[in-house]
Amino acid sequence: MVDASLSSARTSPGRITRSARATPGNAQHGITVRLTVNGTAREVEIDTRTTLLDLLREHLHLSGTKKGCDHGQCGACTILIGGRRVLSCLSLAASHDGAEITTIEGLAQGGHLHPMQQAFVDHDGFQCGYCTPGQICSAIGMLAEWKAGWPSLVTMEQTERHPHLDIADLRERMAGNLCRCSAYPNITAAILDVAEHSA
Repeated sequence: MVDASLSSARTSPGRITRSARATPGNAQHGITVRLTVNGTAREVEIDTRTTLLDLLREHLHLSGTKKGCDHGQCGACTILIGGRRVLSCLSLAASHDGAEITTIEGLAQGGHLHPMQQAFVDHDGFQCGYCTPGQICSAIGMLAEWKAGWPSLVTMEQTERHPHLDIADLRERMAGNLCRCSAYPNITAAILDVAEHSA
């Protein structure tokens, strides 16, 4: 039997507070977290065991971030926190109080698609589209890592850094994002297009 106070903590919005803390009505399991999601400040009362994925989908109704395996193995739930890619199904919302989160819904600006979104359209980088939000968010974070000089298993074996992202390096860096439709050639083309034009 589910505790009624626990159930309400999962579904109803809470009062605005300054930081994550236990809420009076459910001191054992409930907290209020403060986040900036796609540029908008949000404060939500949640169960302490709520993942970022469930907070986004069930509390904020941002359904673009997908629940795939729920074990951090498929990448469908990838979002950006402070510009870095994160598997939201493995991240507790309570541990990200004050974070700046970007989901697929927050990438387009002023009615214009993000360059990575546009590249996926131009190169037909999706079929069913279920993995696409995670692929796009991961690709954006991955390019930022590559530009910052973060190593991969491929680059660690190279004697010098290549000025352009090569396919082997891209495949290694994006290995955590699966596409069950196997649209990998078009996904690769889309990402390489953005990498070339943003280098």
